[in-house]
Amino acid sequence: MKLLVYGINFAPELTGIGKYTGEMVAWLAARGHDVRVVTAPPYYPEWKVRDGYSATRYAREEWNGAQVFRTPLWVPTRVNGARRLLHLASFALASIPALFAQWRWKPDLVWMTEPPLLCTPAGLLFARLRSAKSWLHIQDYEVDAAFELGLLEGAKLRAFVTAIERGLLRRFDRVSTISQRMLERASGKGVTAARLLSFPNWADVSAIRPLASPSLYRAQLGIADDAVVALYSGNMGAKQGLELLAELAMKLQERPDIVFVLCGNGAGREALMARCAGLKNVYFMDLQPVERLGDLLGLADVHLLPQRADAADLVMPSKLTGMLSSGRPVLAGARPDTELGQVVAQCGRIVPPEDAQAFADALLLLAGQPELRRELGVRARTYAEDRFARDAVLARFERDLQDCIAQTAA
Repeated sequence: MKLLVYGINFAPELTGIGKYTGEMVAWLAARGHDVRVVTAPPYYPEWKVRDGYSATRYAREEWNGAQVFRTPLWVPTRVNGARRLLHLASFALASIPALFAQWRWKPDLVWMTEPPLLCTPAGLLFARLRSAKSWLHIQDYEVDAAFELGLLEGAKLRAFVTAIERGLLRRFDRVSTISQRMLERASGKGVTAARLLSFPNWADVSAIRPLASPSLYRAQLGIADDAVVALYSGNMGAKQGLELLAELAMKLQERPDIVFVLCGNGAGREALMARCAGLKNVYFMDLQPVERLGDLLGLADVHLLPQRADAADLVMPSKLTGMLSSGRPVLAGARPDTELGQVVAQCGRIVPPEDAQAFADALLLLAGQPELRRELGVRARTYAEDRFARDAVLARFERDLQDCIAQTAA
């Protein structure tokens, strides 16, 4: 199978779309498939192109058995709705030459990710001209999220952009997404059931396991062995509702037995650090190397998963799979009728989104009941093994790819 992956985020980015796309490509290449990637230099979640990469030049590299073509793009130092659109547009335009440079290679299938939707017209055109199948994988409904979060505004603009989105979705041979509610949303946007597939995010359950002894990060940070660690690890961006973490830490600053570790990078980190200035119960860390992810997630006694109410079911947090694999309970801001709420209710506690007092009350309850935490952690690990094991998820995806291509051959 010859697979062309086309999207802005890719390895060595450590979070979100880049992480999952990189792992998918490495897995398929190891299976003997011929995989090429057209992408940008790594910049997320720091919003800064990493050392060793260029934002202004085209480049080609080998990565875990795949050919990777890096294209220029503009990365804003401060992110808002307009700048984000210009950033995505810069990649969509600059990547077209690299995309059409794959013409003679003639892939069997062109695989794209949303976001960014701006890349899909060129990807669809290339696939149509080369008689290749086209596949869109939705990690985030960026159009809906942009309006719900106030990054874009206006009823007429929303109607116009939504109509374009629906028209593009109908032109793909396959559309996949990561949760049942997101599948239902795709169906509501006009994607027929015959073209719609589930492709959930996964976890390496063999690498991320419940720790048998205290995490090495406790000693590294100077956290007492008997302290309860509430951990947030992941992107620090607009959809996370991070201001709640600062408010939660303030409410519990008189509890020396509860400490907060906030690990991540992103556009919202600076503001979060300013809110937490002077709080002795808060530790900040940069994103850690992937080989230390198991030890990092095992640092938690309770995982924190804040979520803005207006983003409910627009995204299924990708960080959830690692949290559950670590065998620790999750405390999430989610409504009971959302898919996130239904999952976390089985192996943690859910509270109303953006309600810091409810978060504080639930965290105090969990902190005071170690047996309950252990029970919920066992449930979390079992759920991860049953639903999110990487090899099982990617093997199903491989079969779906081959079925899609086989229809062309037939």
